[in-house]
Amino acid sequence: MWNYVAVALGGVVGCVARYGVTQAVQLFYGKSFPLATLVINVSGCLAMGFLFYLTLERVSMSPSLRVAILTGVLGGFTTFSTFAMEALLLAEDGETGYAVSYILLSVFLGLGAAYLGAWCARSI
Repeated sequence: MWNYVAVALGGVVGCVARYGVTQAVQLFYGKSFPLATLVINVSGCLAMGFLFYLTLERVSMSPSLRVAILTGVLGGFTTFSTFAMEALLLAEDGETGYAVSYILLSVFLGLGAAYLGAWCARSI
């Protein structure tokens, strides 16, 4: 039960951080290119890679705090970081085929699903 609470609280922090970064980037650079999302996704991936291994191999912390940070905060900030970490773990485990499949399927099925959702909404 505590892990759910930890994820929820971390998610609030991550979502607020995402909104703040989006507002700041768009204020300075505009909205013509999705730079805010790119900054969020890349920085989230950097943070996920760093914190995942830091808390796994070097720094001891409670499982609830770890899940609050990795799943809650970073999941609220960007789910792209989870996608990147999962692909990396597959590759590191020698599952190169699964890693490539996961990456390609995620990108193409995600884009296809977005297109399908948009088409459905426009067809109503």
